[in-house]
Order: sequence, then C-alpha cells, then structure tokens
Amino acid sequence: MSLLLDNQFKELPPDKSIDTKLFLETVAHLPTFFDCLGSKVFSPIKSDINGNITKIRGIYLKDPTKYVTLQSILEAEREAHAAEWPKVGATLALMWLKRGLRFIQILLQSLADGEKDENNPNLIKVNVTKAYEQALKKYHGWMVQKIFSAALNAAPYRSNFLKALSKGEEVKEDVCLENVRQFLVNYTVTVDAIYEMYTDMNAELDYTV
Repeated sequence: MSLLLDNQFKELPPDKSIDTKLFLETVAHLPTFFDCLGSKVFSPIKSDINGNITKIRGIYLKDPTKYVTLQSILEAEREAHAAEWPKVGATLALMWLKRGLRFIQILLQSLADGEKDENNPNLIKVNVTKAYEQALKKYHGWMVQKIFSAALNAAPYRSNFLKALSKGEEVKEDVCLENVRQFLVNYTVTVDAIYEMYTDMNAELDYTV
C-alpha cells in the first residue's frame, strides 16, 4: 500500500468549506511523509507541522460545534482578537501549516510531472529545491535558509524516496507515481482552498523567521 493513499484527503463540497475534524484527522498523518526524506535535516519542517496541527486541534476541541470548519475558526478569532489578528492562535498556526502542506504538494507534483536533473536522474534535489523555494524560502531569514540549504543537499535518492512512499515495498516507479497523482487530486484542492481563504480574509502575513 501507499503511505499517501492510506490517508487520502476527502473531496471538498462546492463551497470549498473545510471540515475541521476531518482535516485534522487526515493531516495528522502527513508528518510521517518527512521520514521518507531520510535525513533528520528535514525534521524542523516535520516538527513545525506537528506543532501547528496541535495548536489548531487544541482550539478546535474547546468548542467543536462552533469551530466546525476552518473558516469558522478564523472568523471567530478575527472577532475575538481584532488588534492581534491574524498573528494569533489557530489563524497563525494554519498560516504556517499551509506552507508546509504546499511544500509537500509542490515536491510531489514535481515528481509526478517527471521533473528531474538530467545529469543526476536518481536524485530529487531539484524537486525538493523547487518545493522549498516556492513554498517556504521567502518566509525564512538568512540563518534558516542556510539550514535548509544543507537539507536540500541531503535529499535522498529518487528510488529510495519512492520506495519509502510505498512503505518499503518494491513497486514500479510508474505505479508509485500514479499513486502520487491520485493523492494529489483532493490534497491540492484542499491546500488551494486554504490559501484562497487566507487571501479572501486578508489574513496572510509575509514576516520571516
């Protein structure tokens, strides 16, 4: 079985509202994705995603009926913390979480699209670099960028990464990549919907860490 297909995201309703409980249940399995990258250098992203999921879950559990969708959480926090919002609570946690999710999305899409270094076709550095530069780099200061520069150089072999996504099973590359494409369908729609929500609510911040 595929690590990704074991925990697929659900199809969103027409209004693109995201059920908080379902989202948290599904996204909780994603940190293990970074174990497939092998190097512990990627552990900061994994830790960040775990931490932000925990923060969102903690706020959701205070009032599951009130916080039935992610949008309802942002709206409630905007009303309760007018001066500090959006740099507060679950709004801030989801802001950073979505960037980690986008990193995964771009990395997997790049692999599914067949992008590779022609001189080193069994390396995924080109894919990981694209994901980092498009999803995370602009939010990182010089020191953090240096750390991730080392992480990019520690990216695993393509064959090892795909095998890890297949939970250690020997699966043909085309089958593994088809599983990736299948996973990306609802995953991409969900991540895009979160980004759209932040744009519509003017909740995006560009500060660096």
